[in-house]
Amino acid sequence: MQRFKSSAAFPSGAFYLIGNYAVVGEECFGRGIMMKNMVVLIGMPGAGKSTVGVVLAKKLGCRFVDSDLVIQERYGRLLHELIRERGVEGFWQLENYVNASLGGEGCVIATGGSAVYGREAMERFREKGTVVYLKLSCGELEERLGDLNQRGVTLRPGQTLKDLYEERCPLYEKYAHRTVECGEKMLREIVDEIAGGLK
Repeated sequence: MQRFKSSAAFPSGAFYLIGNYAVVGEECFGRGIMMKNMVVLIGMPGAGKSTVGVVLAKKLGCRFVDSDLVIQERYGRLLHELIRERGVEGFWQLENYVNASLGGEGCVIATGGSAVYGREAMERFREKGTVVYLKLSCGELEERLGDLNQRGVTLRPGQTLKDLYEERCPLYEKYAHRTVECGEKMLREIVDEIAGGLK
C-alpha cells in the first residue's frame, strides 16, 4: 500500500479563487453528500489538510476554502513575507481575524497549522461545524517538510519542528471533535473516514 503524501494528486477539477474563497471547480457541486455544516481541518504543516480538503469537498459536493490562500489574497503577500513583516504573534492575530470571518453552510475549510493559536476563530469553528484533526507523527512530518520558513511555518527563534509539534498537539486535541490518524493511509481512506463520520 502506498503511503499518502501531502503532494498526492487529487481528482480532476478546477481549483481557483472566487472573491475571498479558494473553491473546487463547479463540476463537483451536486455530487455526493450535501452538507449543512462546515468541516474544518486542523493539524501540523505537512499533514495534508489542503489535499484532503479538496478531495473531501468534491466527495461532499461543497465549496473548499484554503485559509492560507485567503490570507495571501487579502493581504497581497506570501505567508513567509507576512510572518517576516508582522512577526510570529502579529501573524497569529491576522490569521485569527481572517479565520473568524470564514465559513458558512456546506464548506470544507483547510486551516494553516497555526490556526489553533486563534481562540476566537477556533471556538467559532467548533460552534458552527465539525473540527477534524489530521494527525501524523513528528517523524512522518519531518520526512514531508522542506524549508519550514519558506512554507510559512511560524517558528520562534531557536524552535525546532519537535518543539512545535509538542506545543501544538495539545491544542489540536483540545479543539478537535474528531481525530483521524493519517499515518500509512491512502488519501481516499482518509477522505472516506472523515466523510463517513459526518453521516
